[in-house]
Amino acid sequence: MPHAVLFATTVQPLPEQAAAQAAELPESAATVATTAGGGGFDVLQLILHASLPVQVVMALLLLASIASWVIIIRKKRVLDRAQREADQFEERFWSGVDLAKLYAGAAERNRSITGMEAIFEAGFREFNRLRQRRGGDARLQLEGAQRAMRATGSRELDELEHNLEFLANVGSISPYVGLFGTVWGIMLSFQGLANMKEATIATVAPGISEALIATAMGLFAAIPAVWAYNRFANRVERLTVRYEAFSEEFSSILQRQAHAEE
Repeated sequence: MPHAVLFATTVQPLPEQAAAQAAELPESAATVATTAGGGGFDVLQLILHASLPVQVVMALLLLASIASWVIIIRKKRVLDRAQREADQFEERFWSGVDLAKLYAGAAERNRSITGMEAIFEAGFREFNRLRQRRGGDARLQLEGAQRAMRATGSRELDELEHNLEFLANVGSISPYVGLFGTVWGIMLSFQGLANMKEATIATVAPGISEALIATAMGLFAAIPAVWAYNRFANRVERLTVRYEAFSEEFSSILQRQAHAEE
């Protein structure tokens, strides 16, 4: 009896709709595999298909990132040169060379001086000028030299700190600009779901992916800028300490020289 029931049972043919769905499954699987595979995640295509506000945000972040890298490269060269020139000048200054000869070398025409050498040149020039005018008034000579060195030191430090503010602004603002583009893109994606009867992850995934690119670009612009700002600010601070220490030591030398002449 069980054998009879088994042989009596026949396989029913699939309905036309079920057969069509079954035929479409391999094609859908192939499409998903292609998208998740090597050429599916195309950042350029996501950027090109993003909405106009999101594209504007991405363009601003790209420009900020390029400008940051230009400033980072240039600022590194400037700080490396300032540190190298400070080392070389301190070596000459403390080698026992005559200050008048050192000043003559710094005051040569057609020669650009910066950093510590510029501070020395400004202080020694003002010291000599006041010494010729006011005779043996050592206090006024020393005060004039110190003012000249402070003014020159401020200009040199201002040059070293130039564009650091831009790096700080890019590092602090870029993530929020990228987040604005992401929020705008996600808002448009969900707004498009209002006209759809059936909402699936496949319908909102492209829009959300395009929007999240803005956040990624914001982080890409911010991280190098923050790192460079912290590093360069630290190097500028160390150079500031060196310049101030040299000014104090040179003031002591000028003070002894002025009292010896009295």
